[in-house]
Amino acid sequence: MMKGLSLLLSLLLLPVAASAAECLTRGTGDMGIVVERAAGSLKVMDTSAHAELFRVEGLGDLSHASAVYSRDARYAYVFGRDGGLTKVDILCGTIAKRIVQGGNSIGGAISQDGSLIAVSNYEPGGVKIFSAEDLSLVADIPATRVDQEKLSKTVGLVDAPDQKFVVSLFDTGESWIIDMSNPQNPAIQRFTNIGKLPYDALITGDGRYYIAGLFGQDGLSLIDLWHPEKGARLILKDYGKGDQKLPVYKMPHLEGWAMAGDQAFLPAVGQHQVLVVDHRDWQEKGRIAVHGQPVFVMARPDGRQVWVNFAFPDNDTIQVIDTETLQVIKSFKPGKGALHMEFSPRGEEVWISIRDQDEVQIYSTRTMELIKTLPVDKPSGIFFTARAHQTGL
Repeated sequence: MMKGLSLLLSLLLLPVAASAAECLTRGTGDMGIVVERAAGSLKVMDTSAHAELFRVEGLGDLSHASAVYSRDARYAYVFGRDGGLTKVDILCGTIAKRIVQGGNSIGGAISQDGSLIAVSNYEPGGVKIFSAEDLSLVADIPATRVDQEKLSKTVGLVDAPDQKFVVSLFDTGESWIIDMSNPQNPAIQRFTNIGKLPYDALITGDGRYYIAGLFGQDGLSLIDLWHPEKGARLILKDYGKGDQKLPVYKMPHLEGWAMAGDQAFLPAVGQHQVLVVDHRDWQEKGRIAVHGQPVFVMARPDGRQVWVNFAFPDNDTIQVIDTETLQVIKSFKPGKGALHMEFSPRGEEVWISIRDQDEVQIYSTRTMELIKTLPVDKPSGIFFTARAHQTGL
């Protein structure tokens, strides 16, 4: 009798996926989403239980999707490649609001106070800013014109302190600071000639430095947001000098960069290297040879390790770098299409999407051993709710 009762209780305590009609009554601090890129859907996850809570469908083209969270971490704002902007209620597993705001978009950001959502667009170019509450349009900021028919693509959009956004313009080599402290009258500070073809960007966790990667030349462009009057300056301009460029099958993602103490770890475009940079003066300290062209170079939250994944044809491999010795301490092959990594807020686990095996793998960062595998249809981006409280994520 007791055995039967114990079995019944254990079955009742197992995590199960909820119906989308049933909103959960719980905190959101250990929740997250995993993008199913081919299906145009996402899965809402309980990261403590390693379990699926909901599957949300109907989000359009998610082939290059990213997401940010509301301040209360209840809503995920998902940016689709087709120009879709979708507000998802992760406690109910439902779409709260969806609009198609452009023809081809490449990411977005949420303002410091959580009231505004900004989206950068390839087509028609420029940045559109919406109310986080109902996705109504607040500002439409066109990019610089390339010719009579085309506006520049916008890339590397991030949030910054003082209710600002920062963005770069791919075709015209610019970075803009967009001040939304007065939403009815956006103020734009333009930096021109920052370098050729900025393709992505990052902002440091303290919100001070904005760094844009350059595809058209060696180096990166840096703006000190505490002193924008100093303009943009080129850093790491010699890292690829004299080297034969390797084919770039996928641009590195600078938002997946790594900070550990006074060191920054950045992917080198066209090189099988991770660059080590002194955060205090932005001078190169070293280069770490790695398995392939890095895409994401991400630090465990305590900064002790950096985990690296790679572009095709080496996208079946993950490497782990010790940030003290600057040595690769672990290489393993989780499977083809290891696209995205996300650390738990305190760093005891890392979740890795393995697209070509339709699964997410969860690893211990202490033992670097596999803990669990979860079925997910063609997974790509993984976004935990801890991002709600971090600048630039």
